[in-house]
Amino acid sequence: MRRRQFIRLVGVAAVWPFAAQAQPKPIAKLGILLYSNPQSDPQMASIRLGLSELGYVEGRNIAIEYRYAQGQVDRLPSLAAELVQLRPNVILAIGGDVAPIAKRFNQTIPLVFVSSADPEQLGLVASLSRPGGNATGVTLLQDALASKRLELLREAAPQISRVAFLWNPDHPDNEQREAQRAAQALGVQLHLVEVRSSDDFESAFRAANNAGIDSLYVVSSRQTVLNIKRIVEFAAQNRLPLAGGWGAWAKEGGLFSYGPDGVNMARRAANYIDRILKGAKPADLPVEQPAKFELIINLKTAKALGLTVPHSLLSRADVLIDS
Repeated sequence: MRRRQFIRLVGVAAVWPFAAQAQPKPIAKLGILLYSNPQSDPQMASIRLGLSELGYVEGRNIAIEYRYAQGQVDRLPSLAAELVQLRPNVILAIGGDVAPIAKRFNQTIPLVFVSSADPEQLGLVASLSRPGGNATGVTLLQDALASKRLELLREAAPQISRVAFLWNPDHPDNEQREAQRAAQALGVQLHLVEVRSSDDFESAFRAANNAGIDSLYVVSSRQTVLNIKRIVEFAAQNRLPLAGGWGAWAKEGGLFSYGPDGVNMARRAANYIDRILKGAKPADLPVEQPAKFELIINLKTAKALGLTVPHSLLSRADVLIDS
């Protein structure tokens, strides 16, 4: 071998390890399936913030592929199938009505969910502590919340005896069962009022009035949250103390809300995405449940209802709305 050719080969061999080290790291790919769209979904901004805090910058070390149904549920299956075909490293599904569809079309790609419904009843995980499959994430559900809300409602309005329980039976959770137990212990009757779509509310309101209800307990689901103004207006027109699940109910004019901070819980989903991208398996990551709950009382609504909220309840409130 000629001396010049030998030197050239030695130079290439010396430079090669450094050139290999300089190669950019592959960009992680995150697929997101949404009921609405990235701009209007209230939890997306929180999740993006969570990813940013963990060092993810879109276009630099993570690429995000969105598929969203713009409120048309029948589009979700085809969108889920599209997302799976892109073979992202992780899929994020927001909503108890969205996550099962993402799961149906995907048994291998890690799936992170945010759901207010029961992940076990939805078939997403084998159990909250041991998910056992390709899915894990965050649930806003906790059984004790139903009994606590009814206790708070009775404390705020001691005269109530017939509570309308407004819920969507297609939204799997334990709230109705737990509320029934609490109602028996408190000596109040629970009148079940079902709403499965936006078209059901007027008939549901009539049924509630015909039953002689004197208060309203609303189970938070996509249908009830999308119709929050209609529900709060019904309660105001009929002078009904309303107990809701998250802060929005009290802020919109309900008497109070008691539950987890849904936006902050959604932010926790970013931690699951990060851990999976770093090698963790969904089967080994327990589903996170809320540990902190906010009591928000609307004093303006209480005054309009002629209620004097006891000091014992006011002192426990995280937020008091008086204007």
